[in-house]
Amino acid sequence: MQSPTPQVPRQPVPTRAGTEPPRTGARPARQGVEQDARLTVELASVLAAARRRAHRDADEQIDTAHLLHSLLETDPAVRAAFDGGPQVARVLGYLVQRSIGYGLRWQGTVEDSGAVPVLREDPVAGWSPAAVAAMNHALARAARRGDPRAAGLDLLAALAADPSCRAVEVLGRAGVDARSLAGRLSGAGRLG
Repeated sequence: MQSPTPQVPRQPVPTRAGTEPPRTGARPARQGVEQDARLTVELASVLAAARRRAHRDADEQIDTAHLLHSLLETDPAVRAAFDGGPQVARVLGYLVQRSIGYGLRWQGTVEDSGAVPVLREDPVAGWSPAAVAAMNHALARAARRGDPRAAGLDLLAALAADPSCRAVEVLGRAGVDARSLAGRLSGAGRLG
């Protein structure tokens, strides 16, 4: 049995002038995040893969480690943001061990980086608060550069910038300096 696709909270995406984009019609109330028009096709694929991974790992929520794992497997631009193939291989090695090693201590717990409160009136079912915060930051990053769609590098930048999330813990165990990675991604300004 597959759970319904969670939906990231909707917030208006500002245009360059800071105004809300024009409405192009009503959207279904239960439209999933994978079908969000504010995501590139590649990032939508990453989110679908993260959902499948969480389900396969018997995790109740998609967390930032699921997002990082799917980003690295799916998006060549994300892999290129790291310091070469060996670094990517180390990160993927830790992520693969998630279900058989240190990741077991994460099962049954809510990932909360402190970015949003764990107890919320309107929780996003199936998503950790840190993963929701990362998605919101990715959307905001894309909007700041005037792009109507968030891409994989936007999500990677958001993950690397949250020092308390599981993705940063994985990066640290693999020898990746998340602060340096976040700095390189924020200094780039444009997607490249």
